[in-house]
Amino acid sequence: MNGWEWLRGIAPVSLCDWPEHVCSVLFFGGCNLRCPTCHNGAIAWRPESLPALSHEEIMLDLFKRRTWLDGIVVTGGEASIVPGIEKVFKDLRQIGLPLKLDSNGMRPDLVYGFLEQGLVDCCAVDVKGPWVKYPALTGSRVDPDSARANLEAIFALATRHPDRFYFRCTRVPGLTKSDLAVARSYLPEGFELTLQQYIEPPEADCSANEALAMPDVIQVTDFSPGYEHA
Repeated sequence: MNGWEWLRGIAPVSLCDWPEHVCSVLFFGGCNLRCPTCHNGAIAWRPESLPALSHEEIMLDLFKRRTWLDGIVVTGGEASIVPGIEKVFKDLRQIGLPLKLDSNGMRPDLVYGFLEQGLVDCCAVDVKGPWVKYPALTGSRVDPDSARANLEAIFALATRHPDRFYFRCTRVPGLTKSDLAVARSYLPEGFELTLQQYIEPPEADCSANEALAMPDVIQVTDFSPGYEHA
């Protein structure tokens, strides 16, 4: 499939989405979580309600501006689950800029594959809070055991590739200072947890009640062959 079909937004220039990088940010629709505090709910949960952007126009724009950009960020939603996202990465590689993926970390098998294939240079992964709070933080999509297993797999990857990962936590309502300290304690040695300010979701986005009513729960992922789960 052509992952470009799910492109729903672009920030032509960002100074805050990749530390020490001037970058463009591409937003792809769809997500495997239903976080009640998501500030990007329309793209994450109702991408079909938004117009698709032209792949050709976006590529042309990025080519024109590549000399003063330091990188391109691919985000969502949850871009890692977009069907055909590998083609997007391969196309963007033609521009000659580093690529960063934003992820919630619930598909470590996919992140592993992207790294092994050389499709991305950096991954920013969310650590949403203590494991016990993951059901509330993800709209009942992730149980504590699955959150821990999937993120510990990501941490193992980060330990092997320390220059290619960093970790973030958004200070959403309900997270205490103690919660942030617990989340920080999960990280491998040598990594820091970047704290992000909470942005109130637009009124047009899914309400918290609607998000919490969404079905399905993320389970522990089956890892790619040869992947050593620490």
